[in-house]
Amino acid sequence: MAAPPSQERSRLAGLDGIRGLAALFVVLHHCWLMSFPGFPADNGPFWAGWLLYGHFAVVVFIVLSGFSLAVGPARRDWRLGGLARFAHRRAWRILPPYWAALLYSLIVAWTVVPQTDGGPPTAKSVLVYGLLVQDVFGAPSPNGAFWSIAIEAQLYVVFPLLLLVIRRFGAAVMAVAVTAVVAAVGALSPAVPAVAFLDRFTPQFAALFALGAVAAGVVGGHWRAPAPWLPVVAVAPVLALIAVRGSVWTVGHYFWVDLALGPAVGLFLASLAAGRPAPLVAFLGTRPLRTLGSFSYSLYLTHAPLVVALYELVVAPHVAKGVPAFLTTVALAVPACVALAWGFAVVFELPFQRHRSRGALLAAIAGRLRPPRRTTVAAPPCEPEKSPAP
Repeated sequence: MAAPPSQERSRLAGLDGIRGLAALFVVLHHCWLMSFPGFPADNGPFWAGWLLYGHFAVVVFIVLSGFSLAVGPARRDWRLGGLARFAHRRAWRILPPYWAALLYSLIVAWTVVPQTDGGPPTAKSVLVYGLLVQDVFGAPSPNGAFWSIAIEAQLYVVFPLLLLVIRRFGAAVMAVAVTAVVAAVGALSPAVPAVAFLDRFTPQFAALFALGAVAAGVVGGHWRAPAPWLPVVAVAPVLALIAVRGSVWTVGHYFWVDLALGPAVGLFLASLAAGRPAPLVAFLGTRPLRTLGSFSYSLYLTHAPLVVALYELVVAPHVAKGVPAFLTTVALAVPACVALAWGFAVVFELPFQRHRSRGALLAAIAGRLRPPRRTTVAAPPCEPEKSPAP
């Protein structure tokens, strides 16, 4: 029996909680990177070693992106609902905040502190990052978090093709085909230079995106939700391998580790969408996490320049290196980044979520700027004079 719409919305609202936690994890990751140089070596305390792996938050984002985009089509027998409409909605949702964040990042990098060892951004940086081709052409980065946005945009281009393959041949065939192609790239790239060029596109993310889309079939009723313990079983060997081999090996083998994590994340999202385990769904659906998730894209886009600036200008000159610098950076950067992201989202992200077209957005702006109408209240009718009392 299908869940009532209100219950299903509540379950899917937990996805915002995941987005919020993942974005916050990336902020903490960049605080760790600034405080403990030498990445990918783990030069921090043992209790903070997990913060070295901010890359895995992006893995979650990519699987979650495929899942979220496929929820609607999964309910419509895997039909997109119009290619032009899909392209417009993705561009409208992604590009305005991204371009605004690019301008902000350039200003910080040019006037406050460069964001990478590559030096300040150049005119090439503006062109490359403005066109979202930073994974193809090299240029000094204005923002250390921007690398994944280009990949996300490119995955949107192939999404309609993935749905077409699902309709024609089935979800299993699509997932196996994409993963096989990606695995072939990973196997051949060390020996074939032409194939190695494809590494720029982080090809494993295509397989993760496809797995997320397949997992959304749970929402459309195409297959049963997995047991809530199954994601734990799927992720346990990967975590054990990371713990045994260490950070240097793991970072050097992100391609294969990401592929191994993908099924576990997909199973996890499918289980949550089915409302299991209920305590975790309830936690992810709490108001603070849902609120954080509502502007997680802005948090991801804007945090890196602020973390770097706070560390270089405030923490490094006045606080001892290592753990003191890390704790101070976290204490300063986390609330500052969340506050900045919320203000940024109010202007550059949330209006584009609420108003899905240029006309609707302009009408909303005009309505806010228009002075309120002055309502004239009619005077009550005069009562007849009463005769003086005798």
